[in-house]
Order: sequence, then C-alpha cells, then structure tokens
Amino acid sequence: MFKRSFISVSLSLIFILFIGLYSHAQSVLNIDTIQVRETFDNIHIKKLFSDINASNFLIFIKKEVKMHKHITHSETIFVLEGTGVMQLGNEKNNVKQGDLIFVPENTPHAVKVTSKLPLKVISNQAPEFDGTDRVYVD
Repeated sequence: MFKRSFISVSLSLIFILFIGLYSHAQSVLNIDTIQVRETFDNIHIKKLFSDINASNFLIFIKKEVKMHKHITHSETIFVLEGTGVMQLGNEKNNVKQGDLIFVPENTPHAVKVTSKLPLKVISNQAPEFDGTDRVYVD
C-alpha cells in the first residue's frame, strides 16, 4: 500500500511542481546556497516558505527521525541527498535521492539514515505547520 507512496522522479519534475505550487511566493530560493551548521547533532531544520495553506522545510538528518505522526497534516517529502530506511505505518522502504514520499495525516512515520552523508530532504506540510499536531509514537 505505502509502496505506491514512493515515486522516483527527476529533479526537474519536482522543481516544476515546487514552483507551480508556490507561484504566488514572493521569492525564489536556491536550495544549494543554504548553509548548514557543521556542529548539529542529529537534525537541522531550515524553514523555507510558509502560509496558511502549507509550510516547506529543508531538513538535514544525520541519524534518525523517531516514529511520530501528524494529527491534522499530510506531509510530502522529497529526498535531495543521502539514503535511509523510511517507515510508514508497518512498512519499511529504502529511500534515496529522487524519491518522493507521501505521508497521509495520522500515519506513523520515521526514518533511519543509512548513508555517511546526512539525509537532505524537502518537507512540505499541509496545511501550515506549527508543530502542535506532532505526536511521538512508541
């Protein structure tokens, strides 16, 4: 079921989708120019864009994101760099550069990084994400 959520797509397709979804945005951002602190322990998050409809983040993950769910949000994740094992519900899938992952609201999910480089992803959360609906799952 969740394997259909993994779609390997080209960067150009995601770029077109990203720009199309945010054509009303007041700025265009070159992801490659965003610098990350070398000293972060596990996760570094950079908010890219946000309005009442959606929030976009650039996320660097060195080790893992623990199992959690979003009560009122769906999340779409695009893998820019690195590899990992993504768990959606009870299913585990290997993820790599170019993979697009859809996480429906209220779906437990987690990721463990398997590459030496941090996993670098773009996360789109809809509607706007303020962190209050994140619930960690054992």
